[in-house]
Amino acid sequence: MSEQPLSEQMKAAAIVDEFPHAIEHIENTWIPLRDGARLAARLWMPKSARRRPVPAVLEYIPYRKRDFTRARDALMHPYFAGSGIASIRVDLRGSGESDGVLTDEYLQQELDDGCDVIEWLSEQPWCNGNVGMIGISWGGFNGLQIAAMNPPALKAVVSVCSTDDRYADDIHHMGGCLLGDNLSWASVMLSYNSLPPDPDLVGDRWRELWHQRLEGSGLWLAKWLKHQRRDAYWRHGSVAANYQAIRCPVLLAGGWADGYTNAIFRMMEHLRVPRRALIGPWSHKYPHLGVPGPKIGFLQECVTWWQRWLGDVPPEPPRKKSGQETCEETSLFAWIQDSVPPTTSYQVRPGRWVHCKRWPSKRSRVGTFHLSANQLVPAEATDEESRLSIPDMSVQSPLTVGLFAGKWCSYAAGPDLAHDQREEDGGALVFETPPFEKDVEILGTALAELSIAADQPSAMVAVRLSDVAPDGKATRFTYGLLNLTHHDSAESPQPLQPGKFYRVRVRLNDSGQAIPAGHRLRLSLSSSYWPLAWPSPNPTRLTVRCADSRLLIPFFDGDGDRTSEWQFPSAATAEPEDTEKLDLGRHNWIVRRDLATDESVLQVIKDNGIVRLNAIDLEMENRVLEEYRIRGDDFRSPRGMARHERSLRRGDWHVRTIGKTVLSCCEDNFYIAAELDAFENDVRVFSRNWKLAIPRDFV
Repeated sequence: MSEQPLSEQMKAAAIVDEFPHAIEHIENTWIPLRDGARLAARLWMPKSARRRPVPAVLEYIPYRKRDFTRARDALMHPYFAGSGIASIRVDLRGSGESDGVLTDEYLQQELDDGCDVIEWLSEQPWCNGNVGMIGISWGGFNGLQIAAMNPPALKAVVSVCSTDDRYADDIHHMGGCLLGDNLSWASVMLSYNSLPPDPDLVGDRWRELWHQRLEGSGLWLAKWLKHQRRDAYWRHGSVAANYQAIRCPVLLAGGWADGYTNAIFRMMEHLRVPRRALIGPWSHKYPHLGVPGPKIGFLQECVTWWQRWLGDVPPEPPRKKSGQETCEETSLFAWIQDSVPPTTSYQVRPGRWVHCKRWPSKRSRVGTFHLSANQLVPAEATDEESRLSIPDMSVQSPLTVGLFAGKWCSYAAGPDLAHDQREEDGGALVFETPPFEKDVEILGTALAELSIAADQPSAMVAVRLSDVAPDGKATRFTYGLLNLTHHDSAESPQPLQPGKFYRVRVRLNDSGQAIPAGHRLRLSLSSSYWPLAWPSPNPTRLTVRCADSRLLIPFFDGDGDRTSEWQFPSAATAEPEDTEKLDLGRHNWIVRRDLATDESVLQVIKDNGIVRLNAIDLEMENRVLEEYRIRGDDFRSPRGMARHERSLRRGDWHVRTIGKTVLSCCEDNFYIAAELDAFENDVRVFSRNWKLAIPRDFV
């Protein structure tokens, strides 16, 4: 890494137009699979690779290399090629121009196909036989999953915004609670899976392949809702079940505004291979595009990683000492965020980088706070007798708690971060420290250990930590959820005995946060958090036995870093594609409250407008509307709706799809109403409707 002033890191990514290697670009090539199917790929490589073979790096995702990820791909893959590494972007079976139908996430077929692709790459005359994988989100997931299968040519992985545990830390569930993003993401995939391949690449087969997908991909939301507890469905693809299966080096990256950072800390602790982690302030984006900033020179970091592990000379194997493997390149770099006023969108989160040679860090210490009457009292300031006399406290939160919680996983595509928590805390139990006498820093996992009872057999608790400024503004920096029926087991949940106190541990998302002197730390507990999480079946009163509850905070001793903070190279990318915005669209989150009907609505608008891709003479459109409704304190009233409209147009070829999914509930069931329509040149050529009831399973 190089020394760069912070002001330099906050700038937009620099455009690199001259590289050490001239670049050869292949718009589309076909990769044969063992069953005779073909996957479509876009390839960039050094022109000299046909004479002097180079390593290859694979990004393997379903988001359509030809159009919807084209602009993003152009910034990264040519950068690698210009740096001497072949880079290939492959669409999964059933997506883009690839053959077949995509019927779910991370199927064994997908992983087997990925192994075939890696083998094919290693055998190409321009490849030196060494292959790496890179990906964000889906591509980060399957990079880890395929690494656990150990294809011989796979020598290193870069995994960004991914998870090792598909049940604990993915878009479907959190702490056994059903996430609102489960509906949102299922609707995204219904939309993607409804699009055809490009006739310019597949010829007259495009219509046949399109209708195969429309008929065969299915309603993924229904599949996911049938698995409301941790079972074999979620264990598949969760590398946490056997970290030792991964035998190649892994570079991990993510951000505090993303939904997947917890997995980074777990993998840093449990993997036994060379591993490195970068955790910035970013949302669900590659760090060279990171928002909130500062962006970093992530592509430069990746090139260094590839040069280290994909060169012609294999690295030395890890050495063992005292029964433990010691690994080169094992370190964690985390951005400790400064205190800022609360808002729903940041361009930059000020802070500083700290470096830990391993995780858990020896510079971490646990601070313990006891719960008192609306107070968090340091353990050293309490005595046993006074603590045991603290009365119990209870809360029954309104359904409106959570309307200002933001998105489980921020995409920085609008105002999707948590707002001022004063908007939420009126419906919560609140405990607060006195003002801190000196600056403190937090890094890692906070835990709320609660003795808690509910007056219903099914209940949830939402736990939040906020930085409270002297003027009262409260900035949430981490939170956690727990479905209390899962307090003993996510595999075998059990109904609660109303009135009985249970000892539970609520794990909050990992965080890196500075709290200045004069600020307070606030703990907030609520019995609902809609629409971030689906509410319990009935209004629920929670009672907390404060005398037997505590909060554990991972304070970080970073004083030694202040004189020599780590800095990364400034962000740099290859030249962007030639595109035009024909319709700017808009992004917004709108909360409406109708006092006459006592209905509250959160409306999420993600309208990307119309973009023209000049290189392939294509116009693409993507417009999304989501709505989340509740009425008063009626726990049968929650209703989520997601509507996606996409279109592709070239000359007189025009296809358009509209997908709409609605999720509602009663005490015993979830109800899905979904529809999908496809149009060719404004004539509807496909229409399907779904109407399903799925029993609630302790959710």
